[in-house]
Amino acid sequence: MIHEAAIIEPGARLADDVTVGPWSLIGADVEIGPGTIIEPHVVIRGPAQIGAGNHIYQFSSIGESTPDLKYRNEPTRLVIGDNNIIRENVTIHRGTVQDRSETTIGNENLIMAYAHIGHDSVVGNHTILVNNTALAGHVHVGDWAILSGYTLVHQFCKIGVHSFSGMGTAIGKDVPAYVTVSGSPAEAKTINTEGLRRRGFSAEAISQLRRAFKILYRQGLTLELALQRLETMLKETPEVQVLIDSVRASERGIVR
Repeated sequence: MIHEAAIIEPGARLADDVTVGPWSLIGADVEIGPGTIIEPHVVIRGPAQIGAGNHIYQFSSIGESTPDLKYRNEPTRLVIGDNNIIRENVTIHRGTVQDRSETTIGNENLIMAYAHIGHDSVVGNHTILVNNTALAGHVHVGDWAILSGYTLVHQFCKIGVHSFSGMGTAIGKDVPAYVTVSGSPAEAKTINTEGLRRRGFSAEAISQLRRAFKILYRQGLTLELALQRLETMLKETPEVQVLIDSVRASERGIVR
């Protein structure tokens, strides 16, 4: 399963059925779980832990040290979960001691060609990062978020669960849960109705979340007053709690 032209450095730990293509390099302190496929010309450096069932395509650079000028070769790592698809020319950097010392990717994500995930970022589960999406350091991306092609995310931003960005969006503040943003700089447009429908949200819940969006964005309310009004919706629409929590957790302020 390992091509004779692949380079596996001493100390690397690969499950018995891992496939490694020609001219790929697997560094020391790299652990790769069962069923993972590494195509040709991939570089994976450690410390890195990669789970089961992943597929990493050619010319990707996984687990390299960050170009952050504060980085002084401290021992940091990358952790990738299970069943992720990482397409061509993706770059993912390890963490830094100034933050978590770890970059973390969850499960069932699709990371498309030329995407970049910077140091100390956290990507949840079931996300899609479309071609040329770039996450600066310290970015958190919630479950089921979709970032369309050429989306740029400033460092320390949080991208809420079930959110969506349009093509070429430049995100400089936090994106609340469920919200669709687009533009440069990003502006909130609506609720991610189609995404919620595909994930089994009821028509009533989606309608109420659209109402919640209007309270938050269209009625000219202060943020605190809008949140108070959203809290009155919780009895009938508990899904609104996720939206409230994402706004209250924001440290950079939300896209408005």
